[in-house]
Amino acid sequence: MITIHSTPAAFSLAECDRILEIVRAEKARDAKLVGQNKNHDIRRADLVWLDEIEEAAWVMDRIVDLVAEANRETYDFAITDFAESAQVARYGAERQGHFDWHSDIGDGHIASRRKLTMVVQLSEPADYEGGLLEVMPSNAVVTAETARGTATFFPSYLLHRVTPVTAGERFSLTIWAHGPRFR
Repeated sequence: MITIHSTPAAFSLAECDRILEIVRAEKARDAKLVGQNKNHDIRRADLVWLDEIEEAAWVMDRIVDLVAEANRETYDFAITDFAESAQVARYGAERQGHFDWHSDIGDGHIASRRKLTMVVQLSEPADYEGGLLEVMPSNAVVTAETARGTATFFPSYLLHRVTPVTAGERFSLTIWAHGPRFR
């Protein structure tokens, strides 16, 4: 079976608060799909890209360390870079925020090089209903840990989704590690 790797407390509660404070001060954009396509039947969320925010630079330093450790312990993928910015997504109940089943590898030059996906839970589980990150490594669905600050890692080619948020709001941080295309 393909492993879903989890790192509890990858970010402390105070660090999650700090990220959310930074993100809430920025103007969020409507989430799109690979290729800048928009389809609210597939994805309904608001995004803030962290590379555009100077006071969020420390987040990338942590991401690099977390991805290196997870890759070393679990995957051993040929990772060469982070070709895309980290994003913070807000899934709100007022829009039934969600992201239907998809994989993170796409047709574009950059998306086709995605190797490892990392998703960090920034919200308290009690702050929302629904909004579960589900990953399908085989014929069974695995629900990611919802503890605040936990980082979940999985190969970018795996199908996964965020179920609709039915109450409150869920925030998560996502980034992809890149390398030579899978063969």
